[in-house]
Amino acid sequence: MPSLPDAIVPLLSPFASLFDARTWRKAQRLLIGAVLAPGRRTVCACLRVLGRQAEPDFALYHQVLNRARWSALAASRQLLALLLRHLDPGGPLVFGLDETIERRAGPRIEAKGVYRDAVRSSHSHFVKAMGLRWLSLMWLVRIPWAQRVWALPFLTVLAPSARYHGEQGRRHKTLTDWARQMLGLLRRWLPDRDLVVVADRTYATLRLLAACQRWALVAVVRLRLDAALYAPAPPRRPGQTGRPRLKGARLPSLRQRLADPQTTWRPLTVRWYDGRRKVLDHATGTALRIHSGQPVVPLRWVLLRDPAGVRAPTALLCTDPQRTPHTMVAWFLRRWQVEVTFQAVRTHLGGETQRQWAAPAIARTTPVLLGLFSWVTVVAHALLRGRPLVPRRAAWYPKTRPTFADALALVRLTLWTGRPPFSRSRPPPDRQKPPPLDPAQLWEFLCYTA
Repeated sequence: MPSLPDAIVPLLSPFASLFDARTWRKAQRLLIGAVLAPGRRTVCACLRVLGRQAEPDFALYHQVLNRARWSALAASRQLLALLLRHLDPGGPLVFGLDETIERRAGPRIEAKGVYRDAVRSSHSHFVKAMGLRWLSLMWLVRIPWAQRVWALPFLTVLAPSARYHGEQGRRHKTLTDWARQMLGLLRRWLPDRDLVVVADRTYATLRLLAACQRWALVAVVRLRLDAALYAPAPPRRPGQTGRPRLKGARLPSLRQRLADPQTTWRPLTVRWYDGRRKVLDHATGTALRIHSGQPVVPLRWVLLRDPAGVRAPTALLCTDPQRTPHTMVAWFLRRWQVEVTFQAVRTHLGGETQRQWAAPAIARTTPVLLGLFSWVTVVAHALLRGRPLVPRRAAWYPKTRPTFADALALVRLTLWTGRPPFSRSRPPPDRQKPPPLDPAQLWEFLCYTA
């Protein structure tokens, strides 16, 4: 394996123990090729950008994804440890949980399904998409040189449809079942840290919220305005018989509180998605959520409305009733970076361009590409060493803060101009040093860039 820049070697070495020696050499080439390659992130594209298009045993590189024995779950744990080692600012760790659809079709894609496209759909317009549904857990952390919060994926699982599980004769696991299992793993990996997870309304199920409370994990989730809320059960009278009550009287719904002129509204100043301060009106309180056959979940709710009337009212719940509304809203506003990461992976890392058909390769490739987003961020952080990252600007684009495109360009520049991690295919055995980069290869790389 050709040598890598000194700053990158310590960021790859933690993963070496997950592979055998031969698979690890191929996995490194595929990883560096995925960073350098433009357009599609296929195995052949990764080999071509490394100058290994004449390799006669190119099929062995496909086997890293579809046949080799290595644990994607162990790789996720190593990636999370790497992120915490280099970017942990201390305090509670905030995580985002959301799903995305990888548009794939074809008879060999067995786990595909038809799902609602959340990006193109609205309240009045329903759009369906065929593909693979992925559930990703990301760390929402402020990147010092980017001066904003980024969502760094480290654990991604495939959540097939009920039809696929029925055809396979397996019990169907819903999105919230996968989410509960992922959060249980997270608590097992980080037993001594304060953990917070933010998610959309899909994950406001009582079983998931009760599991978060049982694991001492704070969940901040959107809440329906018509959700049933109850007061705590009244104390038992002396001599009262029968089963103890689980709930008290039903409280007014948040939609009713929104229309009630007697509702007390207080101003709440938060830092909005664009970084500017915004003043919202809020009302808050504590309640119980309960449903027949489901656990009882005490929570704090926060009802938000825009004084200008531009944005629709929304509500949040928190499984820790002692948290303040300002803390809840500040945590939840980080969730938007999850959507930014999904888009960046599609745009800059070739998401939805892979063409694997084997089930093991399908289950591994997309989590690797999402994890590559986090790994590139850590590499850029190590290369900068506390210095600012100057974004790419133009007269028509006065960019003030760096984005993932700038971090990826920095890592690519280091790989191309430092000690390039590529060599020509099958060098003569008597040559001691890897040959320099052929200018013709570089010109071909630039000319075929899509």
